[in-house]
Amino acid sequence: MEITGDKVGGVGMVQRWRSMWGQRTHKTTIRRRSETQVVDLAENFFHSGSVETTLTKEKKGIMMKRSVRPIFSLVFLVAAAATLCFRIMVSGGGEVFSPKNVGEAAQKPSPVFNATLLRFAAVDLAEDSLRQDVEQLVNGNFRGSESGRHRSFLWSGRYRLDIRARSAKGVPVQLRSPDFYRLWLDFRRYLQTWWRNHRFHPDVMSDMVNVVKILKTGVNDTDLKSGMKYKTCAVVGNSGILLKTDLGDVIDGHEFVIRLNNARTRGFERNVGSKTSLSFVNSNILHICARREGCFCHPYGEKVPIMMYMCQMIHFLDYVVCNSSRKVPLMITDPQFDVLCARIVKYYSVSRFLKETDKPLEAWAGSHDGSNFHYSSGMQAVMLAIGICDKVSIFGFGKSESSKHHYHTNQKGELHLHDYQAEYDLYQDLVERPDAIPFISDKFKFPPVVIHR
Repeated sequence: MEITGDKVGGVGMVQRWRSMWGQRTHKTTIRRRSETQVVDLAENFFHSGSVETTLTKEKKGIMMKRSVRPIFSLVFLVAAAATLCFRIMVSGGGEVFSPKNVGEAAQKPSPVFNATLLRFAAVDLAEDSLRQDVEQLVNGNFRGSESGRHRSFLWSGRYRLDIRARSAKGVPVQLRSPDFYRLWLDFRRYLQTWWRNHRFHPDVMSDMVNVVKILKTGVNDTDLKSGMKYKTCAVVGNSGILLKTDLGDVIDGHEFVIRLNNARTRGFERNVGSKTSLSFVNSNILHICARREGCFCHPYGEKVPIMMYMCQMIHFLDYVVCNSSRKVPLMITDPQFDVLCARIVKYYSVSRFLKETDKPLEAWAGSHDGSNFHYSSGMQAVMLAIGICDKVSIFGFGKSESSKHHYHTNQKGELHLHDYQAEYDLYQDLVERPDAIPFISDKFKFPPVVIHR
């Protein structure tokens, strides 16, 4: 086939373009693709007889490609970097981006509480009888009150209130004397204040730091520096399992030690220690102490403060009498704190009841002493420590078949009005997953908890 001069010239031009592109030293993928495209275009248009026009256009195109080449390079680098990061994340090649570390850094999902159990636990079965009891006592009706039916008279140190001898208005005759009338006025004031504050408040745990102020200074002054919690606290229960341990020195090594219901330590120092910073009791203990001269209630020494929760409203009278003779704080637990503890324990008790039985929710009350169901002193002492301490250690909580119920007594049986197994579930959550504990505000930060068995 004969080749004309025009075609020869076209082929030579194509060869010159190929030579020009072949002399380039850059080896990037984009330039190699550009070279191939230009050569193909030149050959195609050569065969169509429009070489000159096409090459002129291609020259302009090359000029434009050269001007936008830096932009394409930048885009390529960004895309390459993004691809590399994605491959590292998927392959787990980097410590920072590994799925395991990402999972650890991510915030744990909040536990989902059973709404039905929450509503059920929020109902206080003793609310109506408690309200009636308060109203009768405030009006001076000691005989008709729930507490009065259990005791025919009240001892408070040198005072004796005989509710059988009554005036025409139905008020005990002793209340007409100046001393008793003053005590009764204080009794009414404390009782009414307590009842007015007997409401649920989710942030009450954050307010427990005020207890530290009282314990350290003897006053509840809002101007004092707040947030100064105790560094380490030990809550010492009364379980007989303590007799199998030698934890006395470990207990005494804590900055703040809480003991329960005046359990004696003499003779048991090796097992339970001897240091006491706070005596936490139920009001039945104070009622017994009130019968003694001077309301003596100091097995740990007269300088040890006492905190108690009210089992019976009539015990406010014991508090009024004994508090006047105390040189160190005699405190009553915040009623909002009482309500919180009652709800928490009931929630755990009902949860356990439903898991262990096939009975309906409404059957729980009949199996747990109904309106008499209550948390134990130990449970509330632990919750107190959670609110006032940076680190909490729990001793003497638990049981075994070979151990006595209390290390310092011969009692073996448990009170039916407490659900100790449910409380043990609570303590385990305090250690492992405190966010699973209901009714406490998310604002509160739980301290680390250790259980010594």
